[in-house]
Amino acid sequence: MIDKEALMEALKNVYDPELGLNVVDLGLIYGIEQQDGTVQVDMTMTTPGCPLHESMLQGVGDALSIFAGVKRVEVRLVWEPLWTPDRISAEGRQALGWAA
Repeated sequence: MIDKEALMEALKNVYDPELGLNVVDLGLIYGIEQQDGTVQVDMTMTTPGCPLHESMLQGVGDALSIFAGVKRVEVRLVWEPLWTPDRISAEGRQALGWAA
């Protein structure tokens, strides 16, 4: 099993190209599970009509495929709960200039 923190760190290399913020700090990652060499990621987008969702899903798969023992990455796009800006981390808010 790969440490979940290591997986999340790897996902910080995947950016939403419109906002310039990584998918972890944006709060787009809802969960990560591992079993028998498969890593399953539940993630969402900021809007259901996001035109770049395919490239972001591919980026998540690529970022996690680098780990030894990962045979397959499944990225499930989920819409519940809906994403809101409240999900953005403190680091993300600071990067966007929203920090107080």
